[in-house]
Amino acid sequence: MALQQKQFYTIEDIYSLPDGHRAELIDGQIYNMAPPSTTHQRLVFRLSSIIDNYIQQKNGICEVFISPFAVFLNEDDRNYVEPDISIICDKNKLDDRGCHGAPDWIIEVTSPSDPQRDYGIKLFKYRTAGVREYWIVNPLKKTVMVYDFEKNLFSNQYNFGDDIPVCIYNDFIINVSKLI
Repeated sequence: MALQQKQFYTIEDIYSLPDGHRAELIDGQIYNMAPPSTTHQRLVFRLSSIIDNYIQQKNGICEVFISPFAVFLNEDDRNYVEPDISIICDKNKLDDRGCHGAPDWIIEVTSPSDPQRDYGIKLFKYRTAGVREYWIVNPLKKTVMVYDFEKNLFSNQYNFGDDIPVCIYNDFIINVSKLI
């Protein structure tokens, strides 16, 4: 079923898509999502597992959610995203539909078909919505861009073999090369 061409779409349009059709809605524009690769899935699973294990060991309050998981970034009907990994520390943001407001930490694993969405559009949306930390994991380049929006607006680029400090936790380091 094709969507009628509109200038702006809403979350209602996202929910009316056929079963199995995945898309995100950013500022009223629909962005279709390609099926993830094996490497993409492996990275998402292993990163989410190591983060969840850390939180559990520390008796933390945050929860880890993997895509498909709805994040309603703004209090409007024109923004709906499904980050690869969302870490949410405020239980009041959660309900059966997903997360209402900015997750504390978002990780996106880039897709070869559209990496610029993660580096441009989503970077801006996540920062302005109040995400505290944002990682862009690029399996082709074997790099991780880390944005610490809570402490500063600068980014750091790491290679998969580097020990990457997690900004929202003082004593948590991830080495991506050990996960693949």
